[in-house]
Amino acid sequence: MITVYLVDDQRILREGLRALLELDGSIQVVGEAADGRAALDGILAVQPEVVLMDVTMPDLNGIDAAQILTQKAPQIKVIILSVHSDSEHVYRAFQAGATGYLLKESAGAEVLAAVRAAKQNRRYVSPKIADALALRRDKRSPFESLSAREREVLQLTVAGSTSAAIAGKLNLSPKTVDTYRSRVMGKLGVQNLPELVRLAIKHGLTPAE
Repeated sequence: MITVYLVDDQRILREGLRALLELDGSIQVVGEAADGRAALDGILAVQPEVVLMDVTMPDLNGIDAAQILTQKAPQIKVIILSVHSDSEHVYRAFQAGATGYLLKESAGAEVLAAVRAAKQNRRYVSPKIADALALRRDKRSPFESLSAREREVLQLTVAGSTSAAIAGKLNLSPKTVDTYRSRVMGKLGVQNLPELVRLAIKHGLTPAE
């Protein structure tokens, strides 16, 4: 029996995935969450073998959550489930430690195949985007230089959170948050917040949807 944890902010999608997976008979859904930050606690508590993780979620996006998870529990395999088929998202997902990348439009058989591949520690990519890594291989994203904490501060900043709000959420001081933000802007070569927001959206760190 393969144990799976579902992470997506759309309840109807989680319910559909649960029904699909459990109908197979060899897969058991052991938990679910609606955002990346809540998912981390749940996943580490139940230790599933495979996680199906959405990209676009409030608070902490799926790719950054996957990076944190694979650092803390590398034995847990993460499959990114996304509407994004561009090479930027695919490349970042695998850089974060994901084992698979599926489009949300994927057929049920494809989802099952990806879960089984992850169980066997094999990479799986939706056929429609199989060439994305090759297309992206020689293009370095400016966001690759950011640490996981810097990316968290960036995402919350772009989402409109104040330094005080970010500090409370991440258990940091407002001064430390400002330091992280200044460091991010320096690494990315931007001078102000509007530039930072535009660059983040362009590179898919915080999708504009």
